[in-house]
Amino acid sequence: MKMKKLIIPFVISIIGGVIALFIHNLNYDHNIIQDKLDSGNRMVNISYDPSPTINSNSNIDFTIAAEKTINSVVHVKNTSISSGSSSVWDYFNNNRSNRTRIGMGSGVIISKDGYIITNNHVIENATTIEVTTNNNKTYQAELIGKDELSDIAVLKIDSDKTFPYIRFADSDQTKIGEWVLAVGNPYNLTSTVTAGIISAKSRDLNDYDSKNQSFIQTDAAVNSGNSGGALVNTNGDLIGINTAITSGTGGFVGYSFAVPSNVARKIFEDIIEFGNVQKGLLGVTGFGLNSRNADELNISLTEGFYVNDVEPTMGAAIAGIKKGDVILSLDGLKIAKFSDLSGYLSTKRPGDVISVGVKRNGNSLKLKVTLEKNENIEFYGMQLKNMSKSELAKLELKNGVKVLNHRNNTLFRMGISPGYVLTEINGEAINNTSDISNFLNDTKISQITFVSPNGEKERLIFE
Repeated sequence: MKMKKLIIPFVISIIGGVIALFIHNLNYDHNIIQDKLDSGNRMVNISYDPSPTINSNSNIDFTIAAEKTINSVVHVKNTSISSGSSSVWDYFNNNRSNRTRIGMGSGVIISKDGYIITNNHVIENATTIEVTTNNNKTYQAELIGKDELSDIAVLKIDSDKTFPYIRFADSDQTKIGEWVLAVGNPYNLTSTVTAGIISAKSRDLNDYDSKNQSFIQTDAAVNSGNSGGALVNTNGDLIGINTAITSGTGGFVGYSFAVPSNVARKIFEDIIEFGNVQKGLLGVTGFGLNSRNADELNISLTEGFYVNDVEPTMGAAIAGIKKGDVILSLDGLKIAKFSDLSGYLSTKRPGDVISVGVKRNGNSLKLKVTLEKNENIEFYGMQLKNMSKSELAKLELKNGVKVLNHRNNTLFRMGISPGYVLTEINGEAINNTSDISNFLNDTKISQITFVSPNGEKERLIFE
């Protein structure tokens, strides 16, 4: 009898735990550490103001920027279908059913005919997209294109009406300490405006991923639902697309991050004109300098991008950039770290000519570099390139793609470094970067085989 009394509460506690877990799985998708806030050529008229963005008036009136912006920021509703358990009995029996999921976010109208820029994660996996303007009118929207690496997507309102829109400012001209407004729909509270300052520029939230982030950091309050909304200067011009916060709880804790408007505008133009994002490649690999690696290299500079290798057939090599050079500027823009370099190149296309300021043996040089088409691919945080027959022959290899650089901390600790050659994935030979594309969405990668610059084969096994 005593044993029975003990067993009953025990069984009840187990059932209660399972039910609690089931409810948790239904209502909470993931723990937020770095929270993302929830064909043919065509001419689209957008507005762009390249002038400096700072309003020098000491008595700044935020109402002007708010009035110019609020009617051009829309509420974005994403409806998608996901698979899950509809009841606790389905959970026990492993039965799955389709469920409708609703996602909310924001978007920015950037043309009078209703083109919208938002975040890719706001509309990801959407079956239908609705946008609601500030006057409470709802429209269907079409996904025109997206870029997952930058987390930017382009929508088009299905209407012949003329819409109020925001003009682009030159985000390179923004200054740390400059006042900004964030406009969006946090927690489904439509048309919300918050103010702050630019806290930092070219901010990378993860040094070891493949996304080459270069965010504008601000202390304007941004929360879930602000994703895809506008970050504007005191003139009401667009300087960024609010994208992420860093938080252990999912709520705003002091800092938020926006994709610079120059990057967003370039992605929009690429999608409209080409159908995809055109990426210009400089043709160098290396790393940002600091006091530690400067000492190791025996150089005095602690800022800039150190050129560790140069692709022999690409624009940098043709222009005369060499291993050991330190890149200090691009088109006059200061380059202090890697995210400065990657951020600026994200605004350029193949064929663009840029002025590269380098320091070589104490001498300053200005070199004109023509950017090349980027045929490289990002995989597991690695940047991979095709290899010539002569490059393969030197290593006595029949196939493989070369690791240019990577930002994967796990691979770094395992010794995988630039110059390694990736030859196989799951036992399948990799001949070129196109072969890598077959594995980009593969979650069942069990092994990757590399060959070191010394010709030693190394196989990584994932369990």
